[in-house]
Amino acid sequence: MNPDEIRSLLVSEANAILNIPISDAYRQAVDLIVEQVNIKKGKLVTSGMGKAGQVAQNMATTFSSTGTPAVFLHPSEAQHGDLGILQENDIVLAISNSGKTREIIELISLAKVLIPGIKFIVVTSDPDSLLAQKADICLATGNPDEVCALGLTPTTSTTVMTVIGDILVVGTMRKIKFSPADYAKRHHGGYLGDKSREMSK
Repeated sequence: MNPDEIRSLLVSEANAILNIPISDAYRQAVDLIVEQVNIKKGKLVTSGMGKAGQVAQNMATTFSSTGTPAVFLHPSEAQHGDLGILQENDIVLAISNSGKTREIIELISLAKVLIPGIKFIVVTSDPDSLLAQKADICLATGNPDEVCALGLTPTTSTTVMTVIGDILVVGTMRKIKFSPADYAKRHHGGYLGDKSREMSK
């Protein structure tokens, strides 16, 4: 690839991020996460299939490292017993670009049988999808075109999903007033652990 082609890809992905729809749903999502996890002592359970599942795993680890306990639940494994990880006061953050992912839609139905009243935040490109309709809060990606040469491989969509997760993490950190000292308690090794301990002195 030549420099112009690379620059074009960067511009496409940057524009997709800048075009993420901004709404009050972000405040609502952060408030709900803080209420259920940080106040009521539930946990955040993230879920997604394929590449969206990898983004969901990243969200779970980032939330956990910043004061909001979270775990990843594979939607297929949920149907074979792992659904039992859900408890009262938990909240589910489900990701599906299409909003049609069968396993995620089924996860919502199964979870509501196990924990009636459990709340769902959904990240999807289609705010009119069946998944979005089942959600308590829907965060739309803006449905960007993939930079993949075929227009099929999750590329730009997963970039946008990751950024949406970052917005939720940062918003939650601010609301719970997560400090360098809090960070240091969760990072005992490596550069970040050293840096957070230095900041908290």
